[in-house]
Amino acid sequence: MHINLAKPFYGLFLLMVLSSESFAQTGRFQQAADYQMDVDMDVNTNQYSGTQVLIYTNNSPDTLDRVFYHLYYNAFQPGSMMDERSRSIADPDRRVGDRISKLTPDEIGYLRVSSLTMNGKAVVYNEVGTVLEVELSEPILPNSNAKFEMSFNGQVPLQIRRSGRDSKEGVRYSMSQWYPKMSEYDEQGWHANPYIGREFYGIWGDFDVKISIDKTYVLGGTGYLQNPNEIGHGYEDKGVKVAPAKGDKLTWHFKAPKVHDFMWAADPKYRHDKFLMDNGVTVHHLYIPSDDEVTENWVKLMDYTPKAIEYMSEHFGQYPYKQFSVIQGGDGGMEYPMSTLITGGRNLNGLVGVMVHELGHSWYQGVIATNEALYPWMDEGFTSYASALTMAAIYRPSEMPLRGSYAGYYRLVKSGKEEPMSTHSDHYHTNSAYSSAAYSKGAVFMAQMGYIIGEEARDKGILSYWNTWGFKHPNVNDFVRIMEKQSGMELDWYKEYFVNSTKTIDYGVKEMKAQGNQTEITLERIGLMPMPIDLVITYKDGTSEMVYLPLEIMRGEKAPEAGAANRILSEDWPWTNPTKTITINKKSDTIKSIEIDPSKRLADINQENNKVEY
Repeated sequence: MHINLAKPFYGLFLLMVLSSESFAQTGRFQQAADYQMDVDMDVNTNQYSGTQVLIYTNNSPDTLDRVFYHLYYNAFQPGSMMDERSRSIADPDRRVGDRISKLTPDEIGYLRVSSLTMNGKAVVYNEVGTVLEVELSEPILPNSNAKFEMSFNGQVPLQIRRSGRDSKEGVRYSMSQWYPKMSEYDEQGWHANPYIGREFYGIWGDFDVKISIDKTYVLGGTGYLQNPNEIGHGYEDKGVKVAPAKGDKLTWHFKAPKVHDFMWAADPKYRHDKFLMDNGVTVHHLYIPSDDEVTENWVKLMDYTPKAIEYMSEHFGQYPYKQFSVIQGGDGGMEYPMSTLITGGRNLNGLVGVMVHELGHSWYQGVIATNEALYPWMDEGFTSYASALTMAAIYRPSEMPLRGSYAGYYRLVKSGKEEPMSTHSDHYHTNSAYSSAAYSKGAVFMAQMGYIIGEEARDKGILSYWNTWGFKHPNVNDFVRIMEKQSGMELDWYKEYFVNSTKTIDYGVKEMKAQGNQTEITLERIGLMPMPIDLVITYKDGTSEMVYLPLEIMRGEKAPEAGAANRILSEDWPWTNPTKTITINKKSDTIKSIEIDPSKRLADINQENNKVEY
C-alpha cells in the first residue's frame, strides 16, 4: 500500500464523507405508496377484476432491486400456511379451525396478478403463497420513485377470518386485505411476512379507489366518498336529486389521504346512519336491521361513538381524519383506517365495547402504526389500555378499569405458557399466549408505567408519543425514550424485564422489628423482576404515610402523586439486593398495617404477602 503523506487533508475529508454516509444509512425514513385502483365486482360469482397504478417512493438510503406485494386472499385455500397452522396449533382460533381445508373451489379466496410493469417495462414476478416476489427490470434508487401498473383479479372467500363474503350475520362482503398491497420496507429491510393469521404492517399513502358494483348495494369503509349525489343511499346532500344509475351498476369513488390500508364493505340490506360532530368529524354507521333489538342497539350506539372519539382525542391525541365508519361485517372486530368491521348482532354492552376497542386502534394501529408483527402488544395492549379508560369515562364507570387486563396477565403467568412479548406475533407457540401477552400484558405495561414514573408524567408522555411518532412506525425503544424524557428517569430496565423476558414481580413484607422508639421493616424481593416500591404504613390513629423506595437503576424518582399518602423518600434499592430494611421514627405498637402498593398498579403475581396487619 502506498500512502501519500503530502495530501493528508484529502484523505481525512474522504474518511469524513464515508463516515457520514455510513451514519446516514442507519437513519429512519418512511416509504410512500400512492394507489389508484379501479375495481369491478360481480356479485353473482363473487369475483372481481381490477387495475392498479402505484407510485412507490423510495425514501430510504438503499437501492432496491426487488419489491414484494401481499396477496392476502391466497391464505384462504386448502393447504395454505394459514390452513396448516390452524390445523396444527394446540389451540386453534375457533373461527378458523379446519374450515379452510374444506373450502370448495367457489368458496376459496384468491388474488392473482395477470400483468405488472415498472415504469412501462415488464418485470419478473413469482407468486409464493400470500406474497408476490418481484424482480425489478431496473433498480429504484434512493430518494426516487417508480410507477407500477398492474392488472389483477380475485375471488372473495367465504367469511372465515376478518375478510370474506356471506358472514353468519348475512353480510355479503367484508372487503379487507382484498388488493395487492406493497410490502413495507424500513430500517430493518423488507417485511414480506406470509399471512398466517396475525396483524399487519403497511406503507402510508394516498388511495384513489373506484368500485363498480350492483346498484342495490350500499358501501362504506375507508375514504371519503367523492360522488355522493351519484350514489344516494344516504350519502347525498340533502335536497339534491340523485343521478340515475347507469345500467345495473354504480361506481363508488373514494379517496383516502395518508392511510396504510383500504377496507370496504357492501350489502344491499345496509341501513346507513350518520352524525356530524362539532369538531367536523362525520360518524357513519352501516348495519343490517335484522330485528328491533339489533336496530335499537345500533341507534343507541350513535350516542357513544362520538363521545369515544372526543375522549380519545383529548387523552391520546387528536383524531386526524374527518370521518369514522362503524360497519357490520367481519367475524368479530377488526380495525382499518377511518373505519372498523364488527359483528353487529350483539347486546348494547358488547356493541359499545367492541366499537370503542376498534376505534382505539385508529390511534395505535392507524396512525402510530408500530410493526404489529414484531410489536403486537404496542397496538393491542395500548389500545386495550385506551379503550378501558374510554369505556369507564363514557359508558361504565369504574375505579379500576384495567382490572381485567391485570387478571388476564396473572392467568397467563399461572398457565405456564407465557412467552416474552418480544416474540414475533406469528411465532407464539399458542394462540392463548399470544392473546394474553398482546392484549392483557401490553395494557399492563402502559398502566404500570404510571406506577413507575407517575400517572401525570405517563399521561403527558402518551400525548408526546402521539405528537412525536404519529405516521412514523415507532418501536419499543422510541416509546421508552419518550417516557424517559418525560420523567427524567432511565427506563431501559423496564423494557428488558417486562418485554424481553417472562420474569415476574413478587415482593413481600418479610418482618417488622421494634427498635425502641423506632421500627425496622424488612421487605423482600421474591420474584426475579425488580421494581420501585410504594409502601403504605397505616397507623392505629387512622393516619398513614408512604415510604417510597426507588430502584437505583432508575436514576431518579417519580414526583409525589395527587391523592397519595404523605411520602417519605427512602434510599434507592439496588436490584442485586433481595431484601431491603427501612427504619421509621414510630413505635411498632402504633402500626395497624403495612402494605405494598395499595393502588394495585404493581403487577405483583402474589399479593397475599403484600399486606400485613397488626
